[in-house]
Amino acid sequence: MELVGTKCVLRPWRADDADSLVKHANNRKIWRNMCERFPHPYTAEKAKVWLEEPIHRAEPLTAFAIEVDGEAVGGTGFSIMDDVHRTTARAGYWIAEPLWGKGIVTEAFSVLCDYLFATYSDVHRVEATVFEWNPASCRVLEKCGFTQEARMRKNCIKDGEVIDVFLYAKVRE
Repeated sequence: MELVGTKCVLRPWRADDADSLVKHANNRKIWRNMCERFPHPYTAEKAKVWLEEPIHRAEPLTAFAIEVDGEAVGGTGFSIMDDVHRTTARAGYWIAEPLWGKGIVTEAFSVLCDYLFATYSDVHRVEATVFEWNPASCRVLEKCGFTQEARMRKNCIKDGEVIDVFLYAKVRE
C-alpha cells in the first residue's frame, strides 16, 4: 500500500530501508524531539531490529516510511489507544534534517491523518505531543488542522531536562 502526495509517498517500511534509516535517523537533533524508544545513536543493528518489529506487518498499516526521490527519509505513524480512550489515536512523525522546512512532513502527516480517519471509523480524535523547544513541529500540526489543547507543565524528561509538552489534537469532522 502506498499513499501518494505531491512531495512524498507514504509506504510500508522495508528491510532494505536500514541504510537509509541509519543515514537519516542517526541525528541528535531528531532524537531530541522523539520519545526515548527512538535510539541515539541510531545504529545499523537498531535499524534492523526496528524494521523486524511486527508493527510493520500489521493490517491495516499504522507505520509508514516517508519516501522522497525513492529513499526513505523519515517516518510517520499512529497507534490506537485502548480502554475508554479507544476512539483516540496517538500519532507522530520525523524527517531528515536536510528536508526540514520544505513542507514534506506537513504533507506526509496530513495524508496520514486522512488515511487514519478513512480507515478507522471508530477513531474520532488524533493526538500528538510536542516538546516545548520545538516550535517548528507545532507549526506542522497547526498546518495539518490540529489545535493546541494544553501545555502540560513539567510533563516529561528529555535530554536531562524536565520540560513542558504541548498537546495537540484534531477531531473527526
